[in-house]
This record gives sequence, structure tokens and C-alpha cells, in this order.
Amino acid sequence: MTRSGNHKRLQKKHRCTIKEILRRHWGGKVAVLIQLLLSIVFGAAVWYSGFVPGIYLAALYLMLLVLFGVLLGLQFVRNKIYIAGILISVLISAALAAGSYFMIRTNQMMSDVGGATYKTDNMVVVVRADDPARSLTDAADYKFGIQTSQDQENTQKMLADIEETLGSQISPTEYETAAEEAQALLDGEIDAAVYNEAFTGIIEETIEGYSDQVRILYQFGIDTVLEQEEVNVEEPFNIYISGIDVAGPITMNSRSDVNIIMTVNPNTHKILLTTTPRDYYVTLPGISGEQRDKLTHAGIYGVDVSMNTLESIYGIDITYYARVNFTSLIEIVDALGGVDVYSEYAFESRGYEFLQGMNHMNGEQALAFSRERYTFEDGDNQRGKNQEAVLKAILEKAMSPAVLVNASEIITSVSDNVETNMSRSEMARFINRQLSDGSSWEIESVAATGTGDNQMCYSSGSEILYVMWPDAASLEAISTKMGEILAGK
Repeated sequence: MTRSGNHKRLQKKHRCTIKEILRRHWGGKVAVLIQLLLSIVFGAAVWYSGFVPGIYLAALYLMLLVLFGVLLGLQFVRNKIYIAGILISVLISAALAAGSYFMIRTNQMMSDVGGATYKTDNMVVVVRADDPARSLTDAADYKFGIQTSQDQENTQKMLADIEETLGSQISPTEYETAAEEAQALLDGEIDAAVYNEAFTGIIEETIEGYSDQVRILYQFGIDTVLEQEEVNVEEPFNIYISGIDVAGPITMNSRSDVNIIMTVNPNTHKILLTTTPRDYYVTLPGISGEQRDKLTHAGIYGVDVSMNTLESIYGIDITYYARVNFTSLIEIVDALGGVDVYSEYAFESRGYEFLQGMNHMNGEQALAFSRERYTFEDGDNQRGKNQEAVLKAILEKAMSPAVLVNASEIITSVSDNVETNMSRSEMARFINRQLSDGSSWEIESVAATGTGDNQMCYSSGSEILYVMWPDAASLEAISTKMGEILAGK
């Protein structure tokens, strides 16, 4: 055979070998291609989150590219090592799918929780618990009542909605306060009471067991847009943490039973937690004029009013707020796997025993610890300190690597029970900075003090309620401390 014939036969054999190799292990090649697609999805989700530092992001992309190249190469070898390549590729793909799902959920949670731009006033029509009406149209001939001392704009909007629904005008009986209106409903003077559901807490302060004697027949949500300006989270800032107790949407206006200012300096990694008692007897800027009211009542008029009130008390600017449904503290703490809380005193509350010193608590225990006040001689002042201790424990646990174990549960708990005006991009930048730096945080707690008394409050009219007169020296010392943290001292 000629040299030319041998050469052609070799070329043909070579082409067959290449085709065989390319056809070989097609299942493995598909697995690696799926891995590539999932790598792209995961990489995109991580990039979109914005909280992974650039150097880590580059390392991640390089690692994913190397893994793809190596595992793809294994599918072209003749020995059985390609089987190990397939198994590794499948495992990596499963991890990438889980990681992508987690990142997408995290991004969605940050979007849901962050960037709150409005507050909701939930206006209600309330009837007695045994009333036969089951819808607003059933109450067409009822005698309605309203309160006139506060919230007139929302009341008028609610009346207009009722009249539109009923197709007729109503002439409500007027009462000075929501408490007087509620008592008139229970006494049979009126058939239905119209008021902002946020006033329910004030009514219950004067009428014991009120909520068990009535039911909501109709409700109408009124949204108000809040102004928000994005700022640089790399600079020191104050964030107001409001602990509320509502059954409806977390955007709904409600009394704020927990009022904590978190002063954060990202440069020095220092945090100051300041608790102000819920019964602090103060003026509500833009609402009560010169008349005083409880701090907790500021939340009835919106989180912005609570923030303005605290700003006036301490002479500071509060950039952000976070509203937390405090009854859902149980879910958050349990999702974290429990927290370690320091107690200044040994005491019992709601069937739980707390020792002086460090206590490991689940959600139910943390809530009982946070709510107790009657056991202590210092009452509300000590309750505020205990709430700070729980928050400090949550922050410390949330900033530790242990948080990754139950990350999925934590995301679910937070997304349902927390609202903040910090945008998703601001949260991402803050997390990015923390991951880049990696330094631990120094957390300090202080609590404002005062003297108990009984006085009339703006939101409750002539009703006499328990209040706490602010201690001027306490406020001055805290204001100075806040300034030092913000200044980096």
C-alpha cells in the first residue's frame, strides 16, 4: 500500500477517534452543562444581592469556572474516573441550586422588609360581640358614634367610605375621646363605634376586658406616604427600634411598647442601645402641642411621630426605623436557636425561672423576660433594661457565624415580622462592609429613667393614666453618650 493510502487511513481513524470521544459520556457532559447554568444563576444572585465584597465575588467566580473546566475535562478521559466527575458535578449542582434558592429568598426578604415608604391607619367599625350584624350593609339603620379629640382627617375619610358603601348619609353621635365612645357602645347608647384601631390600646387602659366585649364589623385601611432620603450607611447613624403588638399588617399604626434607639458607628464598630420607657410623659411634636402624652401613644399617629418625639427628647437625628412585631420575638429567637441573655436579677415570670447572670432562652422565655415589670421595684425602668438585654443577645447571635445554621428560618421570621425604611441597597452596603471588615462589635446599653405619676394624657382626654416624668439628668447623660458614639470617641 502506498504511503498516501496509509496517511488517509490514519486520518480517517483519527477522525473516528475524535467522534467517539465526543460521543462518549454524553450524560456526564449534560450534568456539567447543568452545573454551568446553575453556576451562572447562583453567581448572578450573589452579585445582585450586593452584600458580598468584590474580592470574595471574584474568588467565587474563579472557583466556579475552575470546577466547570476540571469536571468537563474529566468527561473526555478513557478510564472510569469520569464517573467520579459526574457524581461531583451532581453534588455541586445540588449545592448551587440550594444556594441560588437561598440567595433569591434573601434578596426578596430584603426587598420586602426594607424601603418602607408608608404607614397604615386601620379604621374600624366596631359593634358589640353579640350584635347580629355580619356586614356593614346589615348596619344601615344603626346609630354610629365617632370620637372628636384626635384623628379627625382619617375619621372623615372613614365616614365617607361608610356612606359610599351604604349608599346613604349617616349622622354620627360625637364623643370627646375613643374611650367615651367605646363605653357608649357597651352601654347601648350607640350601635356601632367608628375609630382608628390604634386607639384600642388606649381604650383597654380604661375599660377592662373591652376587646372581649366587641368585634370588628368593618375595616378600611388608609395609607400615608412617608418621606425617605437615602443616606450613606458608612457614616454613623441612629435607628429607632419600635416594638409593637398587632395582629394585622406590620405597617399598621399601633402603640409602641418598646422604644429603643440604636446608635451605630460603623467605623469604630460601637453600638449604643438606649431604652426610653413607654410611659415617658412627653409632648408629641406636631400632634399634642404643649399637652403631654405617653411616649407609647406616639405610635398611634405613626412611626414618624415616635421618631420626632425621641429626636426632641435627646436632641438627635434619627435616620432609620425598624418596626418589630414583638409577639413574633418568639419566632425570631427560636430561628436563631435561642439566645444567651444576661439578667441583673433572679426572678420568675409566666412560669419561667430566670437566674441572676447568663440565661439561655428560647423564644417563649425571651418574651416573658422582656415583658415582666411587676416583679421589679423599678418597674418599667427595669423592663426596658431587660428588653435591651434581649436585643443585645439577638444582635450578638445574628452577627455570629452560628446564624448560618438556621438562616432559612431566620429569613422567614424576619420577612414576616420586621419593617424598616432602610432600603435594600443600604442594607446590602452595610452587610458588605461588615463582611469586608469582619471586626466584632462592642455593644453598650443605657436606659432613661423617671418618676411615676398619674396624669391626663392628650390621647385619652380627661382619663387619668399612669405616666413617668422624665429625669432630666438621665436624658442629658444619654444624649452626651450618643454624641460620643457618633463622634467616634
